[in-house]
Amino acid sequence: MGSIPTPGVKISTKMINKKTIRAYVLKNAIEHNGKATTGPVINSLFKEGLKRTGIKNAMLKINEVLKEINKLSVEEQRKEFEKLQGLVGHRPERKGLPPLPKAKKGKVVTRMSPSPSGALTLGHILTIGPNFLYSEKYKGKFYVRIEDTNPDNIYKPAYKMIEQESKWLCDNKVKIVIQSERMNLYYKYAEKLLNKQSAYVCDCDKEEFKKLLLEKKACSCRNLSVKENLKRWRKMLDKKGYKQGGAVLRFKSDLKHKNPAMRDFPLARINETKHALQGNKYRVWPLMNLAVPVDDIEMGITHMIRGKEHRDNAERQKMIYKVFGRKYPWDSYIGRIHFQGLAISASKMRQGIKLGKYKGWDDSRLPTAASLKKKGYKPEAFWKFVEQRGLSEVDKVINKKDFFEVLDRFNK
Repeated sequence: MGSIPTPGVKISTKMINKKTIRAYVLKNAIEHNGKATTGPVINSLFKEGLKRTGIKNAMLKINEVLKEINKLSVEEQRKEFEKLQGLVGHRPERKGLPPLPKAKKGKVVTRMSPSPSGALTLGHILTIGPNFLYSEKYKGKFYVRIEDTNPDNIYKPAYKMIEQESKWLCDNKVKIVIQSERMNLYYKYAEKLLNKQSAYVCDCDKEEFKKLLLEKKACSCRNLSVKENLKRWRKMLDKKGYKQGGAVLRFKSDLKHKNPAMRDFPLARINETKHALQGNKYRVWPLMNLAVPVDDIEMGITHMIRGKEHRDNAERQKMIYKVFGRKYPWDSYIGRIHFQGLAISASKMRQGIKLGKYKGWDDSRLPTAASLKKKGYKPEAFWKFVEQRGLSEVDKVINKKDFFEVLDRFNK
């Protein structure tokens, strides 16, 4: 996505010359890490007046220009586009997000689930955006659910930072939930799954199990009785029972599933690392595909908007909903925005702070909520960006300079 200049002039088919085509090819190349493709350029020209009768001639020119532009570096493309961007028309800004399917006023419940590995970053903000905005639009509820069931990757100050930053972004219209405070609930659901013969405790060698899984074969633990599985579950919970890595709670799915990742996936494991909040109170920790559906069911989540990298997780979670006879929430996925010149990883930022590379989470060089707030950006600026982006699953590439030009305009 480039900067958003004033709209260009509409063109007719007669005016679609090589220079105009070049401008659109450059725009598409910059948006896709230097590599333009024909389809989006043609679509843009349709919006500018290209008729179907003119496609053949336009395609010849597009392909010729495409070869030239794709040989240039992104920086060279950017410099040339600055001279031609006036030829490019732009869609009017969208006001608000599109209507949410299956949404009723006062009944929409959404959530966003950061890990407490660091402060909220720009990536978190842009995922919070549509979930919060829809909860506001339909007078519903919005949760920020801190996923802290992995004791190995917790930065204790992050709890307070996430809470404060979420409340700032959402005008205090957010409920904060911490997963490690709900452990007994996950245990309760684990036992329900065992009683329904939809889960089992597996103590097989990890590599041997993986081999069987790829061969679509069951391990010796899979068909144990409910009584034996509950006995093993208690042994997992017992500090004198299984050692760390000695047993795993698994969901009993379809061993013939075409995707090996869907076959008998893990739900909980033993981890004796001291937890930042819970200390050594618990030793069996739920994994995402147990904790998430349990929380979504218990909180009455109706709509979920998340990164498309969670598609496989969603399929696993649907299986658990089915076991409990619950209707799965409406869900949608958004593509990644690759920010050139901005490091988004909270863990890497944390390491940089530890090494003295950055002064703190509000260092002006970091794309964190704390830093952006300190610079004077208001939540409304991010929400306008979210509205313009919509719910597209297409990955976007945008450099630091262009992004902040857009954000500055929205922040006025």
